[in-house]
Amino acid sequence: MPAKIKRGDRVVVLTGKDKGKRGTVRALLNKHDRVLVEGVNIIKRHQRARSQNQISQIIEREAPVHISNVMLIDPNNDQPTRVGFRRREDGTLVRVGKRSGEDIE
Repeated sequence: MPAKIKRGDRVVVLTGKDKGKRGTVRALLNKHDRVLVEGVNIIKRHQRARSQNQISQIIEREAPVHISNVMLIDPNNDQPTRVGFRRREDGTLVRVGKRSGEDIE
């Protein structure tokens, strides 16, 4: 079965501290069913200097979010939608937004 959410898709977060935030999927971590969403689930990591030339610093970066906690935003009407699949006449599968009924690709 093809992926319902792909890299580059716009999604909205459904639960957690970032509920309601929208962002673009930067990466998929299929092994753990997680996605990296731009600007969502920001964590702070303390980094120690490894040499005298470096400085210690606090780095902010995105942490993965479980794929069940995000929903695809339909590009046709800018609303969150569930994703289905439809087979074209040439035999290829295409993603379909359940809310609008139109193709997402």
